[in-house]
Amino acid sequence: MKKKVLIVISDYYKDISEALLKSTKKFLNKKTNLKIIKVPGVFEIPVVISRNIKKYDGFVAIGCIVKGKTAHFDLISKSVIDAIMNISIDSKKPVGNCILTCFNYKQALERINKGKEAAFALNSILYK
Repeated sequence: MKKKVLIVISDYYKDISEALLKSTKKFLNKKTNLKIIKVPGVFEIPVVISRNIKKYDGFVAIGCIVKGKTAHFDLISKSVIDAIMNISIDSKKPVGNCILTCFNYKQALERINKGKEAAFALNSILYK
């Protein structure tokens, strides 16, 4: 049976996000029916997932947060990851987390294959 999955992807670091998306799609179960919604930043991802929670069997959150010179990185990272976890627990639906939290852009580039892990996590729950 085909499962419906929504991928919500932040365009803020477009090249990183597109590479993560490619990696995720490559490893998702071939039976998966995908829809992709793009948002400007990772902060918008939990809202889009929440709005669509009843329409899909699972979700993947894709984006990248790079540490700057302020506390913004810490606040956004924690807020978004906590929100995604709460959505998953409350809805009892899997959300593959493919949001990189890196100290610099070079670290993000080194992690562009992390979509594989999010896809495997989602597959293990949806297709058990």
